[in-house]
Amino acid sequence: TTIGALLSAIGIAGMDRLVQRNVLAISGRAVEAAGDVTTLLLDKTGTITYGNRRATDFVRVGDAGMQELVEAAALSSLADPTPEGSSVLELARERGVDVGTAPRGEVVPFTAQSRMSGLDLPGGVRLRKGAGSAILAWLESEGALPSATDRATLEEHVERMSSSGGTPLVVARVAGTGDGAVLGVIHLKDVVKEGLSARFAELRAMGIRTVMVTGDNPLTAAAIAKEAGVDDFLAEATPEQKLEYIRAEQEGGRLVAMTGDGTNDAPALAQADVGVAMNTGTSAAKEAGNMVDLDSDPTKLIDIVAIGKQLLITRGALTTFSIANDIAKYFAIIPAIFMGVFPGLSALNVMGLSSPASAVLSAVIFNAIVIIALVPLALRGVAYRPMIASKILGRNLAVYGIGGIVTPFVGIWLIDLLIRLIPGF
Repeated sequence: TTIGALLSAIGIAGMDRLVQRNVLAISGRAVEAAGDVTTLLLDKTGTITYGNRRATDFVRVGDAGMQELVEAAALSSLADPTPEGSSVLELARERGVDVGTAPRGEVVPFTAQSRMSGLDLPGGVRLRKGAGSAILAWLESEGALPSATDRATLEEHVERMSSSGGTPLVVARVAGTGDGAVLGVIHLKDVVKEGLSARFAELRAMGIRTVMVTGDNPLTAAAIAKEAGVDDFLAEATPEQKLEYIRAEQEGGRLVAMTGDGTNDAPALAQADVGVAMNTGTSAAKEAGNMVDLDSDPTKLIDIVAIGKQLLITRGALTTFSIANDIAKYFAIIPAIFMGVFPGLSALNVMGLSSPASAVLSAVIFNAIVIIALVPLALRGVAYRPMIASKILGRNLAVYGIGGIVTPFVGIWLIDLLIRLIPGF
């Protein structure tokens, strides 16, 4: 009866704590699932890093001139609305190249599948910038692969930038005649947020595995993952790969949480056990997830997991107390109830309860008082400390198990003392 009366209060309090952090849970089950999460998928940009990558350098490849590289990089960034695209234009202007503000040709937008963007100029010249593997695949499809020497130089620059935690964007051009070339590499740099390594260590202590998801190449992803302290990473990730990764984790018996904001994220959000959609995201993303973050802060996923853990820990603590409380209560009152029939049981009436009637009434009153007394704890929640499940169980048994055993003996005895003052008892 104790835990049965408190379960609703625990669940409502968990959802209320989410609302206080501007997160709407579409179902109570989503909050509970957050407490059982064992794998956490986090986007690199905006979550692990500040997401304000900026172009810091242009590096030529092969026979391309620096002016030619900078101009091609700027032209392919004219229709790029991201901070990275703006930073390429700013760096180009610093290098004395100003291509204006309006694209002169057909814009090729960036997509998660192509992992590149660019511009098709009048006259048949096509410019592209993007991930190295995507650019090389595009050149191959156009029959314009670079020479072995240029390719080796390109791979050297890409590996150097990636190993330092930067993001290399390869710039290439294919002329109307079909001749193509890699012009060079744009070096983008990003910064890992402070304090994340400690938070990931806390999650690891709880048995939660963190996975960084990024469109960067494996070398860049590995460098940033090491600096941030995540357990694993998924590099050059497409929407299909995210979905496959989540399914593979779930087939292994793990529960997965992730954030997303785009239509491309919708399948993965729907597949994840806890899918947190950003309020600034698309309708498809918000309908696919089971939570919506009104602040559109991807790092809040860590807080959501903590709230879910606190909900489960509170339920476990009060369940432990309830079971111990019921067992102790019976040991307290049964000797007093039956000592009239079996006088030998009076030796077990350690509290000296006056009569069977007072013992039963004391237990009923005590039970009602305990439920009311535990409601504030159910609403506030048990203090949450990151630790593995076995330590949480040990703490619950030590605090709430022993407390559940001692409390009925003390409480029933005190109530019995007051009942004795009533005539007839």
